[in-house]
Amino acid sequence: MAAYDVVVIGGGPGGYSAAIRARQLGLKTALIEDAELGGTCLNWGCIPTKALLKQAEVYQLFLRAEEFGLRVDKPAVDWDAVISRSRQVAAQLSKGVAYLMQKNQVEVFAGRGRLTPSRQVAVEDGDGEVVAELDAAHVVLATGARPKSIPGVEFDGERIIASREAMIVAKQPASLAIIGAGAIGVEFAYFYRAFGSKVLLLEALPQVLPREDEEIAAGLAESLTRQGIEVVTGARVEEVKKQKRAVSLRYRTSTSSVGSVGEEQKTRRVERVLVATGVEGNIEGLGLEALGIRTRDGAIVIDERMQTSAKGIYAIGDVAGPPLLAHAAAQEGIAAVEFIAGRDRPTLDPSQVPNCIYCQPQVASVGLSESQAREAGYDVKVGRFPFAASGKGQAAGETEGLVKLVFDARYGELLGGAILGAEATELIAELTLALRLEATYEELLLTCHAHPTLSEAVMEAAGQAFGEAINY
Repeated sequence: MAAYDVVVIGGGPGGYSAAIRARQLGLKTALIEDAELGGTCLNWGCIPTKALLKQAEVYQLFLRAEEFGLRVDKPAVDWDAVISRSRQVAAQLSKGVAYLMQKNQVEVFAGRGRLTPSRQVAVEDGDGEVVAELDAAHVVLATGARPKSIPGVEFDGERIIASREAMIVAKQPASLAIIGAGAIGVEFAYFYRAFGSKVLLLEALPQVLPREDEEIAAGLAESLTRQGIEVVTGARVEEVKKQKRAVSLRYRTSTSSVGSVGEEQKTRRVERVLVATGVEGNIEGLGLEALGIRTRDGAIVIDERMQTSAKGIYAIGDVAGPPLLAHAAAQEGIAAVEFIAGRDRPTLDPSQVPNCIYCQPQVASVGLSESQAREAGYDVKVGRFPFAASGKGQAAGETEGLVKLVFDARYGELLGGAILGAEATELIAELTLALRLEATYEELLLTCHAHPTLSEAVMEAAGQAFGEAINY
């Protein structure tokens, strides 16, 4: 039986990052993956969806050509090519992960990993047969998560679909209802609408992107509506019924008028329904029960060092619950193996993990929102700078949205920030670093930002919070 210092179960961003770092630290390492290396993120999530969204953005840019003094015929959409390109991007990057495993001398086993009562790891094939047994001093569980449905609604992969099927629909649907207006929901709403599908976006809570700053979320909802997406918040789905060539969807919304509050029931018929109501951890079949590993709400319970209730067994990424982000999983994986190697390092602060949504306009945030800061008892100052006041924004035709920063009024320390607009997901890195370094508004304001750039909006928003903005 082969013996390893670390066995990683799961080859997504968290798992393969953990495996590579373990080898860098001199630990003999194996990784077990039952599908494609790179996990859901690389193969069926983050990466291929960003390829699809970029293609939608390019198509929309062609439609705006006259704004830039260009006359072009309306572009034709080759749907098969749109889907194919995203798959090619994912396949190429998966090969890249395989190369990294080879380069770093991580031994890869194809199959499902399962913990045994004797604290070994069994590798099983698709039929459940054990094809290898590994002796592991430490195990890192990185099995990710899968789409979660809603009561009474079953995925069929054809009419009622999850995000995976939404990436490879053979024919563009004329109409689509999306249940859930979180990151996945709004991204697919933008993608399908950009190419001309009629889109109904339903959210049970009072705003789209329920975890984001209310002002930013409202701005995005207005933008999506202008794009032709029907956005309905406070919508409670009651029935989804599959028909021969369509899906019937019944939902209820709150209504209000002077002196009364009521509800209104609506029924819609669409070609497909995409359920984007979140994910649940892949905890089944791992052998957790045999070792008494605790779970809560479908996720493995861990401490601040990513260790489970069983000594020597760690869990990272989506299988361990929020924040359910690939970049957080990668950081957790690296941290876990550094703890295993006896290194002392700061634990990951969830408030310093950026959240990014890649629709157009983009949304990104980190730290506390304005309402969260006030609820936490801070006396706050809020700075805003709209991209309409940005020279680069005007020149590039990207004037939608703003940068919003929240500061502690007493000390000027940055508490959080949110961005709605072009390249928000790139601009957020500056705020993430500033938050980690406990930067103040003065440090952002005194940092010389290149002109003209969209990043100047960060500097200007910091100044605006304290009455020192120059261009707004």
